[in-house]
Amino acid sequence: MKSLGIDIGGSGIKAAIVNTKTGELLSERHRIPTPKPATPEAVAKVVEQMVTHFNWKKEVGCSFPTTIVDGKCIHSGNLSEEWLGVKVDKLFKKQCKLPFHVSNDADLAGLAEVSLGAAKKEKGLVIVITIGTGIGSGLFFKGKLIPNLEVGKMLHTNGDIIELYTADSVRKREDLTLEEWAIRFDSLLEYIKLVFTPSLVVLGGGISKKYDNFKRHLTTDISVKVAEFRNNAGIIGAAMYAKKMKK
Repeated sequence: MKSLGIDIGGSGIKAAIVNTKTGELLSERHRIPTPKPATPEAVAKVVEQMVTHFNWKKEVGCSFPTTIVDGKCIHSGNLSEEWLGVKVDKLFKKQCKLPFHVSNDADLAGLAEVSLGAAKKEKGLVIVITIGTGIGSGLFFKGKLIPNLEVGKMLHTNGDIIELYTADSVRKREDLTLEEWAIRFDSLLEYIKLVFTPSLVVLGGGISKKYDNFKRHLTTDISVKVAEFRNNAGIIGAAMYAKKMKK
């Protein structure tokens, strides 16, 4: 069982062919920088380049960095205001002449981790957090997805949207040390504990590779694991989603 998974992010668009039973990448991961500005037309052309690169002729799964309901973008996210209201699945299908199955990136990264990765054996409430240009989140209870949770859009006590205070892009832009950033991120974990009382939080995104270097700065009493598939979780989850939706 294999499928093509595409993960659209604020800085890069990544893809690979995936064994949807095991999560193994069956090809080299290919990455193309996200176009600037990241308009629907510009991103659709990059998606077409991805499909062509892999010479893919079947259904495609796609992780998208904002809230998606029935294939439609209902929040502009960190790409472009032009995405609001766009039927993303239909746009990509028209561009590539292939069926597309599109859902929120953190939801699909979570699908990979809950089904095959770090949260595979966890039966309680799991929140998967992807830390990148923004803060994505996926909520699972007894292995089942509760879609479109957006903890990054909650308000911090300082009045800011919390992802504008804790995202990895903010760490880079403000030139924060890992300790300074981790103290900020700890406040998000405290908020999550207060509101959701999860059994487990799984951390994904590029900065999760540095977890051993910043975990000592996290004081919130909450169970945390690093995503087993790391920065490939969105690709793997997207491929799994395509197979699931095809059935």
